[in-house]
This record gives sequence, structure tokens and C-alpha cells, in this order.
Amino acid sequence: MKWQVEVYEARPDLRLSSSKAAAQQRSINLAISSRGIAALRAVDASAAERFLQTVIPMRGRMIHDRHGNLQSQSYDKDGQCINSIDRTLLNEGLLEEASATPNIRLNFEHKVLSADFDQRVLFLRDGNSGTDVRVKFDLCIAADGSYSIIRRQLMRVVRMNFQQEYIPHEYIELKMPAGHDEHGNPAFLLDPNHLHIWPRHSFMLIALPNKDKTFTCTLFAPTVEFDRLITREDILLWFQNHFLDALSLLGEDKLLKDFEKNPRSPLITTKLTPYHYKDRCVILGDAAHSMVPFFGQGLNCGLEDVRVLLTLLQEECVVPTRAMPNSGDPESDFIDQRLAEALARYSASRHEDVVAICELAMDNYIEMRHSVTTPVYIIKKALDHLLFSLTARGPTVLSSLGDSLSRIAFPTANPRGWLPLYTMVTFRPDISYATARRKAARQAIILTTMARLGTVGMCATSFYLTWRVLRWLRSQR
Repeated sequence: MKWQVEVYEARPDLRLSSSKAAAQQRSINLAISSRGIAALRAVDASAAERFLQTVIPMRGRMIHDRHGNLQSQSYDKDGQCINSIDRTLLNEGLLEEASATPNIRLNFEHKVLSADFDQRVLFLRDGNSGTDVRVKFDLCIAADGSYSIIRRQLMRVVRMNFQQEYIPHEYIELKMPAGHDEHGNPAFLLDPNHLHIWPRHSFMLIALPNKDKTFTCTLFAPTVEFDRLITREDILLWFQNHFLDALSLLGEDKLLKDFEKNPRSPLITTKLTPYHYKDRCVILGDAAHSMVPFFGQGLNCGLEDVRVLLTLLQEECVVPTRAMPNSGDPESDFIDQRLAEALARYSASRHEDVVAICELAMDNYIEMRHSVTTPVYIIKKALDHLLFSLTARGPTVLSSLGDSLSRIAFPTANPRGWLPLYTMVTFRPDISYATARRKAARQAIILTTMARLGTVGMCATSFYLTWRVLRWLRSQR
């Protein structure tokens, strides 16, 4: 849209070798799916294709039980997959794309101290010189994370409803090294085309593949469980009891080093509204909606924020050049009504969607760490996919949605047929999170009713057969 863009980042340039060691200590691997890919393509299709060259497709979950047995659970009947992408590679790629764009300038080690939205001024600290900097702006777009400074500044000028919750679980990142094939070349120790899960009821271990044949593993567990792992012996014994097959692949020495070096990190959910102030500021990504990572939608939702905002800016015909009033009012008092309307529509329409995915992500933690191993879950999942197969008209190809997704936030307001929740959330960027949740809730009632009728039918059949057998036995006396 030809805006003149200044990017201010508190951290050093992530592309520098001096920055990479710290970044690798606490980086859950990212899973990018259709929503994130659609958002990238809506902004720059060629850049999206370059990013996709670095991904590893994962076609399903691989469940590891306590005895080392494996069970593959596909994500989609048509073979659609999610993709493992290295956080560092994606961040570096985005920075390269931004730095190559003539109307974008990057400013690293500039930390926001405060903001005056009415005067359109940011106050920053230049980490290189140690001096304070005053920067004027027309529109401030903030994506400064879960502990957003801009969000705190917004709270001073808008009546923001804000809710923040730390769940009683934490995570620590571990690394599974590459093995070697018969020729001595690096090789994966596990199937690279699955997201591997070791579900253990109240905690779980997951593993995502990397391009260098390693796996990034993340252990999620209650804080009280981590607190029990005090000594090296405690850690090894705990892994031997719960993740024996994973321990043999991680290696005892490497596991202990990762536990000592890598921090335990909290898991947080943040919900708030509104996301904007007049025509001056809007917050996106984790600044607006932190979520737990269990639906793999944190990255995808953040990228989708950009696509949705872009469609609204285009619908309101917002342009970067503002016609100033002739009344002599100072520039700080001028309001671009089209921009203000676009931001207001963004706050109003996006809130229901991000609340939906935040809550779905928490629900999915229970599914991943426990439900995936239960017979009831497996039966309901099979029935879900059967109904999907019977009613589906065919897979919705992402490339066929490209034009509509760049013009309309969510083209499919009333999806037809039976659609599993995971399919709608992960593979259908034309369906909003809130719509997917509502449809899944209606379908869940049907599934539950069918399951109950099935149970009643089985009981009735069993009773009838027992009665027939007893009659036959009596007749033989």
C-alpha cells in the first residue's frame, strides 16, 4: 500500500551470529498451516513460496505409548498437512524481505518506553547510544508480544477489557540429535513427516522435525511436576519411567545438559478488547491475543491478523497519503475517518475469532496429552472422519482461495456439509475461528447423540441375544 514504514525492535538484529545463541534457548518450533500460508500469500506470494521451501510437512500425529508402541493418526483424509518451520529461519527470512523493500527501514535495539497517541509520538531508548529518541508517527502498528508495552499505553486512553491467565503448566525445550544412515550421513531418528507426541495424561512430550535432521522436543508439564525434578538422578529416573523410548533417542548426557541450560518458561493466555485507538494505533499477534501453543495456531493467527487488517483497509479505501483539513486544526487532532473505521471494524470483528482460538487451543491440550490414547476419542474421531467422507464434496485447495482471501476476510460464512473441527481450524482459512467453533459445537451434539443411540442399540442387541440364548438353553433340557 506504499506506506513509509519504520520498524523499531528492542532486540539486536536476529540475523547476527551474536544473537542466535540466545534465540535458540527458548524457541518452540513453529507449525505453519493453511491460515498462515494464505496470509503470507495475500501479502507477497513469491515470498511465501520461498518460506515454504524451508518447511517439513507433517501429515499426522505419531502417538508413542508407555510401551514404545506407535500409532499414526492422520490430520486429514485428503492428505493435507501442517508444516514444521524453524523459528529462526522464518524470522530471518521475514527480516530479509523487509530490509529489501525500499519503503521499509529497520531500527534494532530501540526499546519503546512510552507513547502519546493523541500527539502521535513514540518515546524510545536507543540501545546503541543510550540516548532517548522521540519519533512521530501517523499510525502505530504494534506486534510487541505478550508483555506488550504499547498495549499498556493503550490502556491509558481506551476502556480496555483485559484478561490474562497463566496456566499451571510450563515447558522446557530439548533437542534430539540427528542419527546416521548406513553411509554415515545425518539421518532422522524418527519419521520426519509426523508430529510426535508422548501423551502421559497430565503432561506430554512433543517432537517436531528440523531440516538438519534433528528434532526440537518440548516437554509440557505441571509446574509442580517440574519442581520435583531437582537432581540429575531425579530427571533421569522420571524419563525412564515415562519416556523410556524418547530417552534413548535424546541421550542421557544431552538431556541433562538441556535441562541445565534451557529455561523453564510459562504458558499464558491473554484476551482483550478493543485492539485499537481512533486512527492512531492497533495491536496484533501476541500483544492482542497470547494463546497456549496446543492447536499450532499462534503463528497462523498472528499472520492472519495481518491479512484480515489488510482486507479491511482495502475495503475502506484507506490510502497512505492523508488530506489535512483546512480549518487550521493541528495535525495531532486530525482523524482519518476511513482509517478509524477500518481499525474499529478490525477490533469488532476479530475479537470473537481470537477468543475462540484461545479457548480451542486450551481444549486441545487435554486432547493431545490424554484423549488421543482413549478408545472413546478414537471411535469419535473415526465417526467424525466417516461423516466428513460421506458429505464432503472434495478438498478445498488453498490455491483456489487465493484471490478471494486477499479481498474478503472470510469468504465462507456458512460452511456446508460435515467438517471436522481440526480441518476447519487448520486447513480452511476461508472459515473464521468463531464460525468453525460454532459449527463444531453443533456437530458434537450430533456425535454425542449418535454415540448414545449406538450404546443403547448395542445394549438392546446384547440383551436380545442373551434372551435368545437362554431360551435355546432351556429348550435343550
